[in-house]
Amino acid sequence: MKNILLPTDFSDNAWNATKYALELFKNEDCVFHLVNTYTPAIANSRFMAATLNGGQIEDGVHTASKKGLHTVVQKIKKRYNNPKHSFNTISSFSLLVDEIKEIVDEKKIDLIVTGTKGASGLEEVFMGSNTVRIIKSVKNCPVLAIPQYFDFTSPSEIAFATDFNRFYTASELKPLIDLAKTFKAVIRIVHVQYEIKALTELQHFNLGMLRKYFDGVEHYVHTVSELNSVSKTLEVFSAELDIHLLAMLNFQHSYMEKMTREPVVKRLAFHTQIPLLVIPELGMVAASGVSKVQQEAVAK
Repeated sequence: MKNILLPTDFSDNAWNATKYALELFKNEDCVFHLVNTYTPAIANSRFMAATLNGGQIEDGVHTASKKGLHTVVQKIKKRYNNPKHSFNTISSFSLLVDEIKEIVDEKKIDLIVTGTKGASGLEEVFMGSNTVRIIKSVKNCPVLAIPQYFDFTSPSEIAFATDFNRFYTASELKPLIDLAKTFKAVIRIVHVQYEIKALTELQHFNLGMLRKYFDGVEHYVHTVSELNSVSKTLEVFSAELDIHLLAMLNFQHSYMEKMTREPVVKRLAFHTQIPLLVIPELGMVAASGVSKVQQEAVAK
């Protein structure tokens, strides 16, 4: 039984992510946890006294939140009516990221599926501020970000972006491998290089381990030259090979971190045109040299 978390603000963007999740897991037993958080602006005002009126405002927003969640669940059941799926709703007076972190731990969430929408602020144009905050803050659960207008397509072509400089564990790669096996997908390991040069001994080792983990899954390695930025390069690669889902790990110096730090002018074009699976690192691994963990992995 999978536990899937669906944050929603009742927008079309959130509904599109919900539809994607329902289609993605239509053949699996799942509990979908729909969460809506609310923080009325007046509740944060230094001028608001602890009055009955303040309580009434909070109660009103809470009622609207619960009603909105009920409406979403009824809409899901009317359109999909999947006996493999059950639903739990959570309405919380809290900050979204704080609530998500609590739910992930409490409900043992396997995956967070959220909608993405370009923000108006410049800092996080390419994905939307809430999505980026979730990815940066949640350290123990994968996040699947669904573009606002993306219609579900069975992910038969998956790109996994890596520079081979970091050793990945089997646990970290499990969400990616599970998806590939479920949909009989091809994994295309894509390595973006600023300048073409031979792999180091460490990179060869980590590539070999990736191939070992992906044994039983059709996979290919693609080395591509960077086009202006990592985000633009991955966008072009995904379009040319008709990629249905892009996956990457999020850790220090990873492609994911580089993309969130790229100058705005370089990532304006990257609006996550396809679903993006971001997997958090599950443990600290040496960035250089062959560690004891790596040696033990090879021996297995």
